[in-house]
Amino acid sequence: MTSVIIAVLVVAALALITRWAFGPGYGRGRPRARPEAGLLAPVATVATRSTALALRAVLSDAGIRSTLRSPAPHRTDVLVFPEDAERARALAATFRG
Repeated sequence: MTSVIIAVLVVAALALITRWAFGPGYGRGRPRARPEAGLLAPVATVATRSTALALRAVLSDAGIRSTLRSPAPHRTDVLVFPEDAERARALAATFRG
């Protein structure tokens, strides 16, 4: 009978230790989603993919690498590297799609 009680206590102690070691912890929440897509920064959001491709061509002519992301229907984001974001935003502001 004593060995059963000891075994139950050992299993309970192991469960508590693993919960402490591998649990979420207190004060540690999930990281918040950033508006950037990884290393890229959004510079413009347009309604059609063809407009986004035209803007991307303008950025490419200026030597700025870019890519597209379509997070929802009728919405396409143009993304660039952060070091080019300011120039890209200036070009996007003058862009007439």
